Amino acid sequence: MIAYDSRLWKSVSLRPEMSGLHVSSLEALLALISIRFGPSLRYIELPIELITHTVLYELGSKCPNLTHMLLDFSTAMQLHDFNELQGFPTKLRYMCICLSEVIFMEGFMRKIYSFINGLEILHLIGTYEKISEEEEEIYEVINIHKMKSATPNLRVVNLYGINFVDDSHVEAFSSNCIQLECLAVNYCAKVTGSSLRILFQRCRKMRCLLAQQTGLLSEHVQAVEWEKTQLQELDITGTDLTSECLTDLLTRVPALRWLSAGQQDGFNDSVLRAFADKGNARSLMALDLDRCESLSEDGLYKFLLRFGPQLRGLVLSGIPHVTDQLWTGTLPSLRQVKILVMGMTEGCCPKINQKVLVDQLVDCIAQNCSHLERLELRWDPETLRYSDKSQKAIDTLRVRCLRLRCLVLSDGKYYETVKANFERADRTTVVRTTTNCRVSNCYLSSFYQDLLFN
Repeated sequence: MIAYDSRLWKSVSLRPEMSGLHVSSLEALLALISIRFGPSLRYIELPIELITHTVLYELGSKCPNLTHMLLDFSTAMQLHDFNELQGFPTKLRYMCICLSEVIFMEGFMRKIYSFINGLEILHLIGTYEKISEEEEEIYEVINIHKMKSATPNLRVVNLYGINFVDDSHVEAFSSNCIQLECLAVNYCAKVTGSSLRILFQRCRKMRCLLAQQTGLLSEHVQAVEWEKTQLQELDITGTDLTSECLTDLLTRVPALRWLSAGQQDGFNDSVLRAFADKGNARSLMALDLDRCESLSEDGLYKFLLRFGPQLRGLVLSGIPHVTDQLWTGTLPSLRQVKILVMGMTEGCCPKINQKVLVDQLVDCIAQNCSHLERLELRWDPETLRYSDKSQKAIDTLRVRCLRLRCLVLSDGKYYETVKANFERADRTTVVRTTTNCRVSNCYLSSFYQDLLFN
């Protein structure tokens, strides 16, 4: 009776490899749609073998409240025939399409364009993670220029790891989607930023731009009229912009609240000082400077003393000279922080000789950061130094940081000690290893829920 309660069938994944249900046949799925899904269904994930014209028609006719759909074509070697597709869900607000490397989608997309003009959130997920070292021919497997004409109401567009996406596709969305508030082109290496100027001129509501690991060129970034934009959230991690460009950008954007600028050799003390003195850092509440090794300890110390009280998220990992001394000096200023990431990932930088006194550091975190929800210490086990009295510091952290839901440590003896402590207090899911978990500031983005996929 409980299993068959239709209220439990609001969100259904039919991808077994993603912890979803396994459906043995199309007939079984069609029966489920009629008997179980019905008006209750709000969200569904379909693998390639279940994406047929019959299934999509049945979902459109039997599930009037379906608003979120994920279609996974990533493993496809051949598409079903969609010539007979006569119906499709019409109330979709969110759509995620996982693309194949070699299957062209136009035959399918042409059939659904007339049904998806109400879409507000679109995810197109590429094959970045499957790319091999060998040069392979790149196919434009989905026609983005046609798609943008069918989706004028888009607010959020996420183009993730698509090897053929370039600036012409960014311009295409800007030409027809004037409601656009968030554009993510993470891991789209061909995007150089040449269409950013026209994007911000056309889409006046743009508040969030995520361009991690793209090919942004400094001259294109500097050509944007940043002072006229509404931009609040920016990710330029791993984009290799010059110091002059970073200074120009951070002093002209009116009020950034969320900034991720990790892996930037050009992000040095003068950039940080210009941002603090000439930019508008008063609104900043999340900052990620992972592996920005050009920053000095003194520069970071002064910035955190000044702006630390307003920060909710701070990532300063992968910087060799940022050790526990800097943290213990600045943690009293970070009383509102919810997310903290510190320490060196093993192998990312030269070995540090200095040991980290983790008991003292954990106690300092517990005393100052009672709002903490997520904490990651990336130092490897050889770098951490702790004593027999570690339990007291761990107890203090566990008792004072009651909102802590995730504590990530390198696998080793200290990890085992902390995990056992939390498990004795019936908090079994809090402590995790860096092998399985990574903490970032993404939870603090105002578009976090909209940008989730897979």
